[in-house]
Amino acid sequence: MPAKAVDPAEMRAAVQAVLPWLRGEADQPERSALAAAVRLSLRTLEQIAPGRSVEVRVPPFAAVQCVEGPRHTRGTPPNVVETDARTWLELATGALAWTDALDGARVTASGTRADLSPLLPVVKF
Repeated sequence: MPAKAVDPAEMRAAVQAVLPWLRGEADQPERSALAAAVRLSLRTLEQIAPGRSVEVRVPPFAAVQCVEGPRHTRGTPPNVVETDARTWLELATGALAWTDALDGARVTASGTRADLSPLLPVVKF
């Protein structure tokens, strides 16, 4: 689990601030707003599914380890999910289905535990 629990209201506010962009109603938000939404939603995922068997990466903003299972200690983890900020936030809010993200090559997922679909969305609007 993360060192400090995520305040659900803070996470919700951070994600809500970027919703107009996700919906195509506004330009891309400032980097700090985008970073806050990504980091807080990823840390929420980490709290929802504690563990260290899957690494979820959203460069350049954050990476978290989550999901129970065998712990990875060195090198590249056997279960990795990687995507961009927009795709992650669409997944995190339920605007994009996990299977659609995979089918559209908007997310890469390797390993037997890398299916995040049961954990998504992490926030609903």
